[in-house]
Amino acid sequence: MAQARPSMQDLIRQRTRAGFVGRAAERALFRANFDTPPQDERHRFRFHVHGNAGVGKTFLLRELEQIAREQGALTVYVDDSAGSVPEVMAEISRQFAAQGRRLKDLDRLLAAHDERRHEAELAALAALGTQTQEAGPSAGGRLVARAGMVAAGMVPVVGPLAGMLDPDQLAEAADRLRESLLARFRNPEDLRLVLEPEQVLTPVLLHELSDTAAPWTALFLDTYEQTGAYLDPWLHETMTTDRHGAMPATTVVVTAGRTALDTSRWGGLADFVTDIPLAPFTDTEARGLLAAKGVTAEPVVEEVLRLTGGLPVLVSTLAESRPADPDDVGDPSATAVERFLKWERDPARRAAALSCALPRWLDADVFRAVTDCPEEQLEPLYAWLGSMPFVGEHGGGRLRYHDVVRAPMLRAERHRSPRGWAERQRRLARAFRVWREESEAGRDTEERWADEAWRELRLAETYHLLCAGERDALPQALRDVVQACAAGGGVAVRWARALLDAGLDADAEATARWGTELTAALATEGITAALGLLLRRAGLDAPTQARARLVRGDELRGDGAYAQALAEYDLAVALDPESAVAHRHRSGIRGDLGDHDGAIADLDRAVALEPDNSWYVALRGEHHRIARHDAEAIRDLTEAIRLDPANEFAWASRGATHERRGDLDAALADLGRALDLKPDYAWALARRARVWRGLGDPRRQLADLDQALALHPDWPWARCERGDALRVAGRDDEAVADLDVALALDPGYTSAYASRGASLANLGRHAEALDDLSRAVELRSGYVWALCRRAVLHALMGRFEKARSDVAEVRELDSGALERLSDTDRAALGPVLTG
Repeated sequence: MAQARPSMQDLIRQRTRAGFVGRAAERALFRANFDTPPQDERHRFRFHVHGNAGVGKTFLLRELEQIAREQGALTVYVDDSAGSVPEVMAEISRQFAAQGRRLKDLDRLLAAHDERRHEAELAALAALGTQTQEAGPSAGGRLVARAGMVAAGMVPVVGPLAGMLDPDQLAEAADRLRESLLARFRNPEDLRLVLEPEQVLTPVLLHELSDTAAPWTALFLDTYEQTGAYLDPWLHETMTTDRHGAMPATTVVVTAGRTALDTSRWGGLADFVTDIPLAPFTDTEARGLLAAKGVTAEPVVEEVLRLTGGLPVLVSTLAESRPADPDDVGDPSATAVERFLKWERDPARRAAALSCALPRWLDADVFRAVTDCPEEQLEPLYAWLGSMPFVGEHGGGRLRYHDVVRAPMLRAERHRSPRGWAERQRRLARAFRVWREESEAGRDTEERWADEAWRELRLAETYHLLCAGERDALPQALRDVVQACAAGGGVAVRWARALLDAGLDADAEATARWGTELTAALATEGITAALGLLLRRAGLDAPTQARARLVRGDELRGDGAYAQALAEYDLAVALDPESAVAHRHRSGIRGDLGDHDGAIADLDRAVALEPDNSWYVALRGEHHRIARHDAEAIRDLTEAIRLDPANEFAWASRGATHERRGDLDAALADLGRALDLKPDYAWALARRARVWRGLGDPRRQLADLDQALALHPDWPWARCERGDALRVAGRDDEAVADLDVALALDPGYTSAYASRGASLANLGRHAEALDDLSRAVELRSGYVWALCRRAVLHALMGRFEKARSDVAEVRELDSGALERLSDTDRAALGPVLTG
């Protein structure tokens, strides 16, 4: 069978590696680590390469990656093209798949994460409808506050509020946050994928790493000075704690950045980490590299050493040109870059090298747009450029210049011909605009901004317009930053960095200042602060201000700051009263605050503005369902289904409404249709289980609950529902096990205490049962079912006065409740009921 032809990237990597000279000690140290078993105290699990720009960190990392592959390792190389931990995991999965090892479970969850993040932008209240509103913070909320978890960021009710609220306020906010988000996402796994994706994805990644057949796994994380802000805490937690599960001991992690490791985090782990500081090449190393390329004439070698200061990327660049004569080395007006290129005699190559410094990244299409050369020269020129030492691969086969070389090239070109510079930047912007417009046909704003490929084209177009100094480029870029913030923190950071790059590359002070300030705001205080900066100083038009207010409102709502979020939504509606999205967002926060009439009024307006929007009509129906306006709920949900028969949300919500009204056949049909459309719809499964209970079919009830919990095992409500079903079936030991899990997941879950108390009583564990039932009554005043169970238990324990007290309270609250007791319970209460 014929061998596959190597790709351009393969050939570039092979040629680059063939010319690798120097760093012998570092390479030997890394290679020897694979000969040392993980159990040996000399084995190191992490290496950190650091040094100034141009010192050769990326070249060394690529060489170490090749060494790891020679040892049979599965390898991954990631740079700052990944803007978050989930994006890094996606890159790990992609590169593993390219080496023949699919991470199927991780891929599935990553796809769900992307989908749920998008849904979070569109979602509104969809409450579970199983728990009564509490008057104050639950015990679970108080526990969170007392433990300091809120202030530590373990619960997303932090940010700028953490130092402003007392523990009771924090507890109440944590409770409200949990309730609103549980309502927004009907199963807890979806909620966790939005709020804490690392906590969900990392255990799956570690499990799949453990299943790899390769003897080693090696992760190479470059540009750590940029990615370390989010990767370093995650990496430390993953490597040094059991929080996410076991990391295979055959995993080696190599990071590279400009600064040394954070000693406050890694200082105590010196026995497991090797620090590799990189200095410029010594004269001996630099001479060795030059000699390997045939550059041996001493005047030339001396000039190279003087000019480069031993920086490997520059030494390699000059060595690749194989200069034989220093010529006019003493010309003080020549820049370093001009001296590098003067030894390249081919004018087409010289022109291509300078032109291709303009874009921040290159592929064959960008190369064609930026170079002026005959078609037949394009492919060989692109291959030559990709083989140059100052050009590296940057995700997806793209090329990117090393900053040490690109920056002086840009300065040289800008100073040589300012008008020519601006025109070439405009030409690149036009090319990216054409590609962007091709990719966006038929898609609305939200769909476009959700597409990474479209965003990259838009960002490149924006960068080149800024570099060209176009009059409206900066105001438009700032408007785009608002949309980038809506797309997520990683996207916003990329936009801010592009502004900073354009400002520095074009020597545009205002653009650079915006880039600097936005980058700092995003790094320290997040999206809310960055949007506040834009709202105060960017002179945004009214629709963009409204969009910024909506995104700020979403961020504040996620932090549990409901009053501030409502104020932002109010401003958004005032700025753009014809925006259906603004009304829809405000409906969500009003629902969070218990103002369902206000939420419905907002959705009335949203539906009036977009009457064919099935989602808005379904949300209004759901709010009616939560508010127990059953006729209105059925009306809206039926209309939503007419508008979009594939809207599984509307089918499930209407089914739940039918179930509450007692129309079990209609409920069964609707919930079945929702599950036909989405077989893994856990909320619909759990709701259908209630229908089976009403129809007297415990086998099917338990089957649906089993399936719901197989999909989402950490869902407290479904655990409680199954615990109840098991108790009714007489399987109290299993019921207690489920209810234990429910209460571990949600320590403030009132009905779970009551249900567990009933099962414990059935098992004869009366003291524990009494504690649970009393806890339920304490958490929910007037909880008739728990009072009845406690009265029966008191009577069984011979505590008749306490039983009488409970019975008296039940009679005040619901006199018919005692009549609904079973004969066995009434017999136990006989002396109390007749006394």
